[in-house]
Amino acid sequence: MDAIEVLKQRRSVRTFEDKPIPKNILEDIIDCGRLAPSGNNAQPWHFVVVTDKDTLKFISEKATYGKFIKDAAACVVVYCEKENIHHLEDGSAATENIILAAKAYGISSCWVAGYDRSYENDINKRLNVPSNLRMISIIPLGYSQDNPSPRNKKSLQDVIHWEKF
Repeated sequence: MDAIEVLKQRRSVRTFEDKPIPKNILEDIIDCGRLAPSGNNAQPWHFVVVTDKDTLKFISEKATYGKFIKDAAACVVVYCEKENIHHLEDGSAATENIILAAKAYGISSCWVAGYDRSYENDINKRLNVPSNLRMISIIPLGYSQDNPSPRNKKSLQDVIHWEKF
């Protein structure tokens, strides 16, 4: 799929078919996350790919707005090294790359907040995450028949300013 088309068609989806995502596709999606820009090229990210149904259910029960995660084929939890001063920005860039790469493969996703959330410690324990990492996001992935239309997107004219505000 053309990059501009991917950007314009991507929507958050919360319903998934019971269909696995091939490992080579998951690895390529994560590779796209790995290639995101990062401050000083620090690349502070680590990605935990979860496909185990019990763990997906656990994450869905912990994540406040992620009850649908249990139905995903996979879930990527994005982490960054705490000591990196750009960990939130870098992890967010990697998250966006993952979401867009998934769309290019015809795989739906939804960005679920992970940063500074009350459930971070519980999920970290379950995933055996080292203490030097911060959770940035949780990204459920799966095939879906849903194709939601954009909701209440501001027009370009409402957000663009030329030369000054």
